Amino acid sequence: MAKFDILEDLKWRGAINQQTDEEGLRKYLAEHDDVALYCGTDPTGDSLHIGHLIPFMILKRFQMAGYHPVILIGGGTGAIGDPSGRKTERVLQTAAQVEHNEKCLTDQMKRLFGTENFEIVNNKAWLGKLNLIDFLRDYGKYFQVNNMLNKDVVASRLENGISFTEFTYQILQAIDFYHLNKNNGVQLEIGGSDQWGNITAGIDLIHKLEGADRPAFGLTIPLMLKADGTKFGKSAGGAVWLDPEKTSPYEFYQFWINQDDRDVVKYLKYFTFLSREEIEDLAEKTRKEPWKRAAQKKLAEEVTKFVHGEDGLKEAQMITDALFSGNIKDLSVKQIEQGLKSAPSAETDAKAKNIIDFLVDTKIEPSKRQAREDVKNGAIYVNGDREQDLEFDVDPASAFEGKYVIIRKGKRKYTLVHVK
Repeated sequence: MAKFDILEDLKWRGAINQQTDEEGLRKYLAEHDDVALYCGTDPTGDSLHIGHLIPFMILKRFQMAGYHPVILIGGGTGAIGDPSGRKTERVLQTAAQVEHNEKCLTDQMKRLFGTENFEIVNNKAWLGKLNLIDFLRDYGKYFQVNNMLNKDVVASRLENGISFTEFTYQILQAIDFYHLNKNNGVQLEIGGSDQWGNITAGIDLIHKLEGADRPAFGLTIPLMLKADGTKFGKSAGGAVWLDPEKTSPYEFYQFWINQDDRDVVKYLKYFTFLSREEIEDLAEKTRKEPWKRAAQKKLAEEVTKFVHGEDGLKEAQMITDALFSGNIKDLSVKQIEQGLKSAPSAETDAKAKNIIDFLVDTKIEPSKRQAREDVKNGAIYVNGDREQDLEFDVDPASAFEGKYVIIRKGKRKYTLVHVK
């Protein structure tokens, strides 16, 4: 049986930007079953967002094809700061911040990659042992300053200035690849397009220290842009995080289900493990019946399940279905908070109040006349029930643990009223 050609699969998915030696890597993958590859992330925050997820999806594909992924958490480099993708110097974090972030990112990676054929390393383990003299003697002499200045990430910062600390970042990342190549059998580094200079620096260092025939390869992923030309990864509320406390599974699911028809097939290729046939079938459905949004639903389902598991997906779908149908009575307070986080909100006190007064006091209705008209016409729902009685009293203690009253006006215009 022919071996799965992962490079061809990545090409079809549009997931390769640059390779240092395509033919050499293809040959090496075909001849070796024990290939190891790595991707790194610095602990600059306590969660990854979906923009960070892109290179790790490639790593996951290699894992599923039988190769050995190594994830590097940059406890050492994170204390320095990567200048890539920035116009200004990073603010250095405290040791306690870095340590907290390391733990959070490690936990996230374990959830995504499981425990089989996978390892996590921290470059603090080797970079933390380097003293200045060893750094300069053993590594610094192999880096020409003129070459370092020509790297895009440095050249783009020269006008505004770059500190020596951030200038040396590419040497530290090169040491990482060298260390993993020598000690962990890692032959391939994967990164975003802005990491090309750092990756090639690592390969150069490996060849200088271990010989030109030492297997070492680099592969970068394209910068992902939406169809309208804007950068992928942000929603109206900001970054879409993998941490469910920062972006709830429902919000996460909604981000994917609301993608543009022009982008959805590209995202299916990047962010799901569906086969070529399945994706082409969804592309055809999008072309023929775009209003059914079959591709968006499948995309939201697959990515939410990958990041938040079956339970997270079920909860996201339950909230989605409840808000769409209006049948919200069975939702918990926590689910209400997830589902209506971005909805208009108002406040009320804990006393029962006539429905007309309630609607006007919370500014859901502009006047009593309009409130009476909408109630009589059946346009007002209180906690999931249509209410047409003008004498009805809204009792804040009657549902959702007395914390909220949910008013729906029309088909899906919700207001979350907080009980104070």
